[in-house]
Amino acid sequence: MYQFDEKIWFWLLAVIPLVLLVFLVLQYWKYRAQKKFSETRAFKKLSPNTSLFKSALKILVLCMALAFLALALVNPKIGTKLETVKREGVDIVFAIDVSKSMLAEDIAPNRLEKAKQLVTQIINNLASDRVGIIAYAGKAFPQLPITTDYASAKMFLQSMNTDMLSSQGTAINEAINLAKTYYDDSQTNKVLIIISDGEDHSNIAAKVAEEAGRGGIRIFTIGVGTTKGDRIPEKRNGIVLNYKKDSNGETVITRLDEQTLKTIAKEAKGTYINGNNTGKVVEEIRDILDKMDKTEFEAKQFADFKSQFQWFLGAAIFLLFIDIFLLERKTAWLKRLNLFNENF
Repeated sequence: MYQFDEKIWFWLLAVIPLVLLVFLVLQYWKYRAQKKFSETRAFKKLSPNTSLFKSALKILVLCMALAFLALALVNPKIGTKLETVKREGVDIVFAIDVSKSMLAEDIAPNRLEKAKQLVTQIINNLASDRVGIIAYAGKAFPQLPITTDYASAKMFLQSMNTDMLSSQGTAINEAINLAKTYYDDSQTNKVLIIISDGEDHSNIAAKVAEEAGRGGIRIFTIGVGTTKGDRIPEKRNGIVLNYKKDSNGETVITRLDEQTLKTIAKEAKGTYINGNNTGKVVEEIRDILDKMDKTEFEAKQFADFKSQFQWFLGAAIFLLFIDIFLLERKTAWLKRLNLFNENF
């Protein structure tokens, strides 16, 4: 496990393309100036030790030194000890709808991106709870098992898209059934948060939710989209090419089905929350979790993080030292080897 102390120094890497650009501009200017001074063959006789390769090598070494310096300033640390700690919290599984209807843009930027924003903000407000992620469309897919690693959860969350599952449709019952396998039998508070537009094609989600409720799983549903609905864009490289059509050639309008989501939540002793206002959603979820009894569990985490900046700083100093003593003119022994087929 690793972490970075001062991530702002990564911006120093932006200097490298600038240095390369200045080098290329300077080389072009020198080439134009040399052309005005004399012909190429005559210039080689006047300045036989000029080496473009050595100049390029010097600038490459300088860029590598800058890269290592940036890494040293960031101060990367590596966890050297894994220890077990006791925590109290709730197991929360997020089931996120990734069907094509989630591409509708009746809520900005679209329903799926809004769902990701909601889950990210909820995770940001958690303390010691464990989280898991499920993606579902026509089928459900385990995206991330129960964990206390919130950084990994948010990384997996951002990678989710509507192309990750080939089976299209919206089968909420599949997500509920998969969620049952996520929880430990010892966990007393099991929470499933379903984020969807509510278009359920299975018609048995309410029954499955009732069974989950009897098993101790409380289901909370968050609706994204509008009841007015919108078309489903089909894009390529961010450009809308068409809108999804049904078998009759009619443009499909997808709408938020709040009633289905309310029924599912009610059957599993949960509540439905409209997801249009992120702040209100996060506040309501936080209030619900705060009122729940916490279960103690063991979790492993890294401790005793050790700084590794000295390796990168040493490499940067070594490369700068080389750059200082690396001359731009041809080296005599390299000239004799003629590795680059230069004509002398």
